[in-house]
Amino acid sequence: MGTPARTLDQLNKVVVGYLNGDRVKGYVYEFSSLEDSFNLLPQENPLQEQGITVEMKNLKAVYFVWDFSRNSEYLDFGHAGAPMDGRTVEVTFTDGEKIVGRSQGYNSQRLGFFLFPADPRGNNIRIFVVTRNTRQVKLV
Repeated sequence: MGTPARTLDQLNKVVVGYLNGDRVKGYVYEFSSLEDSFNLLPQENPLQEQGITVEMKNLKAVYFVWDFSRNSEYLDFGHAGAPMDGRTVEVTFTDGEKIVGRSQGYNSQRLGFFLFPADPRGNNIRIFVVTRNTRQVKLV
C-alpha cells in the first residue's frame, strides 16, 4: 500500500457512498481506480488511527470533497473545473440518484471512472463512480 501519509495535507477528503445508502466520511491516501479495495482512514485522527478496508463492489461512488461540513445532500450537476475535453455524461445509480458531469475515461468494461461535476457551488471535486453499480451511463 505504500508509505503512509505523514501530514494531513497528503490525504484526500472523501465521502464513501455505499449501495445500502450509508455515507462514511474519512480520508484516503494513494487511492487507485484500478484496485478492488482501498484503505479509508477515520475522519477523526486519520494519522494516528488504522483505517478500514473498503471493497469497491459495495459502493456507488467515492466522492472527493472540499470539506466535510458542506451540505452532503446537495446534488451536483457539474463542476467549473471539469476537463473541457471530456465527454458530458449522466450517471443513474441503481437507487435512482443521478449525477451529471464530464469524464475523460468512461469505459463500461472498467471497474470505474472519474466524473468531474460541473456545478461550482457543489462540494464534490471529483467522483469515482463504480461502473457495475450504475443503472445507466449515457452521453448528454
